[in-house]
Amino acid sequence: MIKFIAKRLGISLMVLVLGSALLYVLTINSGDPLADLRESSADNRESLIQQRIINMRLDLPWYTRYLTWLAGASKCLIGACDLGTNAAGQDVNSLVVTAAGSTLRLVVLATVLAIVIGVTLGILTAVRQYSGFDYATTLMAFVFYSLPVFWAAVLLKHYAAIEFNNWLVDPSWSVVTVIAIAVILAFIVQAALGGDLKRRLMTFGALAVVFAGIMFYFEAVNWVRRPAIGLPIYILGVIGAAVLILYLGAGLTNKKVRNAMLATGAVAIAGYAVMRRVLLNEPTTWVLLACFVVGVAAAVVAGLLLGGFSRKRAITGSVVLAIVSAFIALVDLLLSNWNAYLQIQSRPIPTVGSQTPNLDAGYWGEALDALTALILPTIVLTLISIASYTRYTRASMLEVLNQDYIRTARSKGISERNVIMRHALRNSLIPLATIVAFDFAGLIGGAVITETVFGWQGMGNLFRTGLLAVDPNPVMGFFLVTGTAAVVMNMIADIAYAFLDPRIAR
Repeated sequence: MIKFIAKRLGISLMVLVLGSALLYVLTINSGDPLADLRESSADNRESLIQQRIINMRLDLPWYTRYLTWLAGASKCLIGACDLGTNAAGQDVNSLVVTAAGSTLRLVVLATVLAIVIGVTLGILTAVRQYSGFDYATTLMAFVFYSLPVFWAAVLLKHYAAIEFNNWLVDPSWSVVTVIAIAVILAFIVQAALGGDLKRRLMTFGALAVVFAGIMFYFEAVNWVRRPAIGLPIYILGVIGAAVLILYLGAGLTNKKVRNAMLATGAVAIAGYAVMRRVLLNEPTTWVLLACFVVGVAAAVVAGLLLGGFSRKRAITGSVVLAIVSAFIALVDLLLSNWNAYLQIQSRPIPTVGSQTPNLDAGYWGEALDALTALILPTIVLTLISIASYTRYTRASMLEVLNQDYIRTARSKGISERNVIMRHALRNSLIPLATIVAFDFAGLIGGAVITETVFGWQGMGNLFRTGLLAVDPNPVMGFFLVTGTAAVVMNMIADIAYAFLDPRIAR
């Protein structure tokens, strides 16, 4: 494996070098970097031209400038990158760091949501093949896949930002709205759960009543402006997550795994009960990370001590439960600070920008500000990515479900849950590993249209502005990040193959 990885890295490095040379030549020949100054009528025009020549080193041959950039970029191997300056004399290193950080905030969340939702929908549509849910999901997948980004972004800015901010001043629902939303949600869930007609009708009726009751309760307590989960709901959420993870993983009858996950849940609940008041005030990121690490470590210890012969499953289930518990706790902390944030930011959903300039709202207020700025662009990127993940997962899952070993497993009396989760799902994820890796690497390059519409200063914007200005250094900084990401993600995909299919590792 080490020899294989070294060989792949060597080939990838050669491809990066050749690609960088080609991109550099194309960029410098795409226009005149001094065109705007030549047309200027400013008194100091010649001085500005001379300054730009110095900044961009236009007095040197192109190959000298490229080799200088390549030498500076090669220092990234020792952690001392030198990507030069742009046309305005700004350090490209700092520009790339800022742009990459902005894009990663956007891309990571959108990619994770798209994978989780898309894979889940793909599995459900494969299991419910040719059902109404399958046809509806397929239709929506094609709609989302063909959705024009700029059009969807404009609609979201109007309805999910401007209109929502107006509604948030005095939030209320009419009875008709509550009934309509409850009926639609109940219909979607019962279609996903499936079953005979009697079961579907019972599920639909119960869920419609539950959803309507929740919405009426939210309006009665003004939950939209004063939301919170609270410790009792947190406990129910951890218990529900534990039951779901246990059912999908090892099964409810596996006592060893069940005991490990019960211990993990108890530690999560007790720890959050003790730390909640402290974390609600003004924590630091390091404190939150320390709590998360302690929770995961406790999950690993619980799996090791209580897992028995199912130790591996116990550790996996306990760690997943610890991560979910930490996520629920984080949501509770954010919601508990929402009302205080509204007192500072009365219109919380922004239409442009990644943060509010000069905002002084404390730790949680600034966190909420960053998260609300993520909402609209994340929705756009997620909707588009969900479509491809859903279709690929469905196709791969259907192919696996028709294999002989799946029929053999069913003929031996193995439960359908074990057939799907333990035998079919793992093998169906093998082709998806390639798609996820390259999709993530591509998105790191910057969603140019999305970043432009929402005013994000990310990698896409860095590439666009550098190309328009015929400024090679920012463009090459973009290439260095995206090219490296492509190589790394491709390597991760290869390793994932060996993990998902042991035959590849042999």
